[in-house]
Amino acid sequence: MVCKCGGKVYFRRKYEGTELCKKCFVRSIEKKIKKEIRINNLISKNDRICVAISGGKDSTACLYILNEIVKKRKDMEIFAISIDEGIGEYRKKTISKAKELCELLNVPIKIYSFKEEFGKTLPEILNHRINACTYCGVLRRYLLNKKARENKATKLAFGFNLNDEAESILMNFVFGNLEKFLRLGAKVENKEIKKFVPRIKPLREIPEEEVFAYCKALNLPHYPKKECPYGKESVRKTIRKFLYELEDRYPGSLFQIVKFADLLIPPLRKEFYKKGKIKYCKICSEPSSKEICKVCELLEKTNL
Repeated sequence: MVCKCGGKVYFRRKYEGTELCKKCFVRSIEKKIKKEIRINNLISKNDRICVAISGGKDSTACLYILNEIVKKRKDMEIFAISIDEGIGEYRKKTISKAKELCELLNVPIKIYSFKEEFGKTLPEILNHRINACTYCGVLRRYLLNKKARENKATKLAFGFNLNDEAESILMNFVFGNLEKFLRLGAKVENKEIKKFVPRIKPLREIPEEEVFAYCKALNLPHYPKKECPYGKESVRKTIRKFLYELEDRYPGSLFQIVKFADLLIPPLRKEFYKKGKIKYCKICSEPSSKEICKVCELLEKTNL
């Protein structure tokens, strides 16, 4: 089998019924990402973009494509931030890959750790608690927003792919979490909250396996293993397995899940935010939906 251009097939897309050579595949991925950026107005003139980079394939692809765009513009800047939770050799290896990529692309990288910011590493904070993903996710997002803002970022980019977004949609349905559901989308911002850096997801329309193939095609340095050592216990893993099976049997299902959520979110967000009141945590002064933010609430439980 050959690509429509006559080249050797590198990737087969079941949901499209197409076969692409390496060159056409890379071009198609970049075209999709640039279209997502343009349609949702993810980046603008004079933006200073912060990319949250873990060293994995998603954030690697995200930083690469955004840098390809920004380096051609004189009115934009880009830098990366990595968060070291103190998860032993796993995080050391991923951050090493993040540094390697940033050096290759000549992109500044800043690294912040749980130990420096909270006084303890994630394992020390958990102290045998089983809900590792809850603690890690909340603390990571808090630090990323805070440090991006302190470094004068106007956008905070995440490498969430199509699978990630579909997983988040189903998780919020399962737990009935409307507030978190409304934070989904290609771009999340609230101009009334001065301390909140708008979040963007350029890879939101790219399936996970295509992100892997994209990084491989361009030989981008990244940590190949997907799962964090604490990921074994997460609910997300169960939903991820279900979605893999669904997509395998019914190609294109992930796109439909995300598209349906996109129809629901705008009117719901508009109504919900009408009633919402902007608050700032009494303890740390960061944006919060309650008197005390989730981070301070969790840290109080660990006596930090």
